[in-house]
Amino acid sequence: MFALLVAAGFLPVVAGSWGIYQWLGHAATATPGRQSMLLAPMIGVMEPCITVRDRGEQSDYPADLVQSCVGERGSAAALIEATLKQLEPAGTGQDAHQKLGYTLAVPLLELLRLRGEEWEIDTAMVRRFVRTIEDSPRSVILYLFSTHFATGGAAEHQLAHDQQNIAQNRNGALPQGTYYGAPIYNWTVASTGNTLTELRLKAIEALANELCRLPTADLAKIKGVTLLGEVHHLFPDFEQGMGFDLPYLATDYSEAADSGFRRYLQQLFPSIGQLNQQLGSSFASFAEVKPPSKDIRSEPLQNFFEHMDSFAHGVLPVSGWVDPRKHPLIPTVHIYLDGKPLAQVPVSQRRQDVLEAHPALGTADTGWRYDLDFRQLAPGFHRIDIFLKEASGPLVRLDTRTITVMDASQRSPVEHAQAELPLHLPQEPQRLAHVDEPKDLRSYYYNPLAPLWLAFRERQVQAYIAHFARAVQSTCLTRNTLYSHQIYPYANPSWDHNKFGVGQSLRPNRLYTPGVSLYGEAAYGHDFLRWTQAQHMPRYGVTEFHPLKPMEAEELGEVFQRHERNGARFLSFFLEPRWDGRLMPRGHNIFSLDPDNARFGSDRLYKAVNEHLSKEHRSKQQNLGK
Repeated sequence: MFALLVAAGFLPVVAGSWGIYQWLGHAATATPGRQSMLLAPMIGVMEPCITVRDRGEQSDYPADLVQSCVGERGSAAALIEATLKQLEPAGTGQDAHQKLGYTLAVPLLELLRLRGEEWEIDTAMVRRFVRTIEDSPRSVILYLFSTHFATGGAAEHQLAHDQQNIAQNRNGALPQGTYYGAPIYNWTVASTGNTLTELRLKAIEALANELCRLPTADLAKIKGVTLLGEVHHLFPDFEQGMGFDLPYLATDYSEAADSGFRRYLQQLFPSIGQLNQQLGSSFASFAEVKPPSKDIRSEPLQNFFEHMDSFAHGVLPVSGWVDPRKHPLIPTVHIYLDGKPLAQVPVSQRRQDVLEAHPALGTADTGWRYDLDFRQLAPGFHRIDIFLKEASGPLVRLDTRTITVMDASQRSPVEHAQAELPLHLPQEPQRLAHVDEPKDLRSYYYNPLAPLWLAFRERQVQAYIAHFARAVQSTCLTRNTLYSHQIYPYANPSWDHNKFGVGQSLRPNRLYTPGVSLYGEAAYGHDFLRWTQAQHMPRYGVTEFHPLKPMEAEELGEVFQRHERNGARFLSFFLEPRWDGRLMPRGHNIFSLDPDNARFGSDRLYKAVNEHLSKEHRSKQQNLGK
């Protein structure tokens, strides 16, 4: 049940003047006339309520809570209401502009029970979920939850022993991993023809059939349905492997992916001759084309088009972090290539790792990044000079890196002429700053097959989500808006977002509305808002929300309003279940907004939400009194 710790398409980089950056920030918040946004916290009701089958089963929980959960009419509605009443100021009710509903996460694989050799639906559990919607008067976002994060169900353990369900890198199937101590199963998205997909669909069908028996008024409470959760490609050491430094071992290299890639190429290029012309290759047939998977620097290749790493698609990041505390305005990083100006980028992206290493900084918004397309650079050595610009002050050198652009022939690199750099101050040893990428003297090879492979991986993710969207659309839930529930990897400048393969699944499409999990600067800043506008995304859902820092009510309320004006239909954050004001014992989510959770300022954010709702209530009452 853990979200990724992210400040998580291609992040639009401002390569022009600071004035353009400011204009874009204004434009991102200037869209009036949007419909109100539902605040829909996700409450952990499974252990205290949904999985309880009799009154004696859970002695850790209050007797009156257990009584409301079990029996023929048992549901989690009372627990949800008790939890939300703690957050919602007394007397607020549902008259605030941004109403308080909830997100009901239904772990699909938990709905299955093994009888003999067949997986059957636990109808009692399904009905308990459905009665929760029936019994609660509040609006709800129905979350059809089934991701790589384990829930402990028996079905997961058995499914993980079938290699058809497991994602594969070039070395074979990925073993079970962990993320912040939570177990994860590396489920594949390369194929829908496996038992994993079959059982997920079986659970959705059973839940939908039961929901469709509800009266129309109860079905109308469902304001959106989110699909599966964060669906993306995976890689070894998931917790630490999101960057550029480890060997490139992303998925999926299964037989299904291998054959699917060739079919994809044949759709794009009707003849092998057209593909050869595009690549500069000499393949005799599509059967000879393999997904790129080897590093030319350390492995023998049968042909150049087997090369693959984080940069093989022709783009490399120039990125790092800077201590911003001395600067009254957001500083900018100026990047020069071979002595000529290349780009200017703001120091505004989230680097939680930097804050954890240097807590005295007081902020994680220390990162910056520019993506350099090196495909048109002549082979040879190129110099990258990086400077910091502070308000009206001079340029200050941060670092210089030399890179080597190589071609398929791997000829000896040559020097290139350098223009004269502008006046600048030398590097300051005492300054807290670092340039992460590119590594000095690193070589870069562009493989024209690599962008096609990355596009195909994105298509796999999109197709897997679409498969489930079509299944939901065949039920009565088709009247509800469908949303994805996707990771947003572009806000963290130290991540290789191509490893996830989520770009296509985040774009608007005819099957579902994008739902995005936002952490850190992506939650409260302007970069994500600009990104939605660049994607022509008129509406979206915020499936997980956490600024990863404390905020006061006024500031948090402004963030909510920006998302609402920008097209967000709902905004969800984690809450821990409370009964009579008491925290219920369970495996608590480290990202839950809760008075007893000081991690990432979550206790102060809980208070800020409470005060925001109170302010919304007072404002509504004043308007009614006029």
